[in-house]
Amino acid sequence: MSRVAKKPISLPKGTELNIQADSLTVKGAKGTLSIARPAGVEVNNDNGTITLSPSAPEHDAITGTIRAILANMVKGVSEGFERKLELVGVGYRASMQGQDLNLSLGFSHPVLFKAPEGITIATPTQTEILVQGADKQRVGEVAAKIRGFRPPEPYKGKGVKYSDETIIRKEAKKA
Repeated sequence: MSRVAKKPISLPKGTELNIQADSLTVKGAKGTLSIARPAGVEVNNDNGTITLSPSAPEHDAITGTIRAILANMVKGVSEGFERKLELVGVGYRASMQGQDLNLSLGFSHPVLFKAPEGITIATPTQTEILVQGADKQRVGEVAAKIRGFRPPEPYKGKGVKYSDETIIRKEAKKA
């Protein structure tokens, strides 16, 4: 069995795991997340400690994957996930209009992005965007969609970038 699959998951206070025949549901302060329960993985909840074990040796790989997904679900419903984006460029701005994100990215028109259900988008400043939610995969997906409107270019570094991303700059052409 993999090292990841052997590691137990501890449930924080206020978080509960519901094990059913076909699904696993985690409920906490930030919401509820569920996944389909794969065949061949045994899930046990012993007083707030979740352990996983494969029912057969060929299910070792999926056990580690399900353990990682469950750990992310537990963290998501208790603490939540966050992705920070920065706008780099003259005139590039972000603002919220109700639930919609309004982006000025140098196009002839503003870009409007509607936040999907379960995701919160905030703009602390005109050049920062915070994407927050309980589901790690959806938070990353929404942040990638926003970044995709104007990815950073390598010559001046203008565009929408992740806050922890480093842009590899190219040298301009020489005459």
